[in-house]
Amino acid sequence: MYAAVRRYEGVTDPAEAVRLVKEGFVPLMRQVSGFVAYYWIDAGDGVVVSTSVFQDRAGVEESISRAADFVRDNLASVLPNPPEVMAGEVGASA
Repeated sequence: MYAAVRRYEGVTDPAEAVRLVKEGFVPLMRQVSGFVAYYWIDAGDGVVVSTSVFQDRAGVEESISRAADFVRDNLASVLPNPPEVMAGEVGASA
């Protein structure tokens, strides 16, 4: 398995962001080949972390591209800063 983690700071409206993610981004992730799971975490203080899990590296790479496009087109007003993106092979899971 492979995962991508995106950390956003300066989130202006976490409730609106999660609404848009639930309605638009989650269905988009489910369409990516090898999809396993997606998580959106409101860490407080204007910080949000998302995690996408896929069966292979290609799925993770596609998710990173789709996330960038979705944020640019739908979330720029509530996620004004580019995320810190980390991706790699999952070494352990439970």
